[in-house]
Order: sequence, then C-alpha cells, then structure tokens
Amino acid sequence: MQLNYFMKRLSTVGLWVAKTLLCMAALTFVWQGAFFSNTTALADSTPQLIATGAADQIKGAADKVTEGSKNIIRGTENKVKETANTNAAKVDQADEDGGIAERKAMRDKNRIESRAERDADRTEKTAEKSMNAVKNAVDNIKDAFSK
Repeated sequence: MQLNYFMKRLSTVGLWVAKTLLCMAALTFVWQGAFFSNTTALADSTPQLIATGAADQIKGAADKVTEGSKNIIRGTENKVKETANTNAAKVDQADEDGGIAERKAMRDKNRIESRAERDADRTEKTAEKSMNAVKNAVDNIKDAFSK
C-alpha cells in the first residue's frame, strides 16, 4: 500500500515534530543541569523565615481587603439610604395633605433602610469570614513549614 501525497507530508511533519521534541527535552535537561548537578547539597534552613515573611504580607493584604470591603459595603448602604430618603422627600413634596401615597413612601423608606442595614451587616460578616479563612489557611501553611 502506497501513501498518497498528503499522508507522506503528514508523516514527514510528524517525524520532524518528534525530533524537535526530543531535542528540546535534551536541551532542557542539560540547561537545568539534571545530568551534571550535585545531588548531595542540603536544603537551607531559611524557608521558615521566608514563609513567615510571606505569611505576614498575606495577612496584611487580607486586612486591607477586609477594610476596603467594609468601606464599599457601608458606602453602598449609605447610598441606598440616601436614595430612599430622596424618593420619600419627593413623594412628600408631591402629596401636600399627608395622604396614602406619603404614608406608603415613608413605610417603604423605613423598610429599605432597615433592609440595607441588615444586608450590609450580613455582607460584612461574610467578607470577614472569608478573610479569616484566608488567614487560617496561611497560619496552617506556616505551621506546616515550621515543623
């Protein structure tokens, strides 16, 4: 069975790809010194210091993220309350005699404000919980390196 033109080209390309990968693997081993490295070297005892420094940096970053999240959450809560107050004031101006629309607007404003506070508190607790999980994971990793 004779290969057609396309199959000959494909087999030639496959042969070249295999040769290239073999050469690249050989170069990688030589480059990294896998064949000529000194395997009797001992590990330095400073990784604990590196892990400690990195752990402190990660904890500091987690604290910054927590504070930033709290600021965003509280800012959003204030914006929602401000919008509810603005809408209630508009309804109050439109309805001079204190009718049903004004009372409903005030109830809605109070409901929106209380819900905004609850949602902000819940979101803030969740953000703190996730950052505490990050800190605990960092502590566990730090403890694993120190043993």
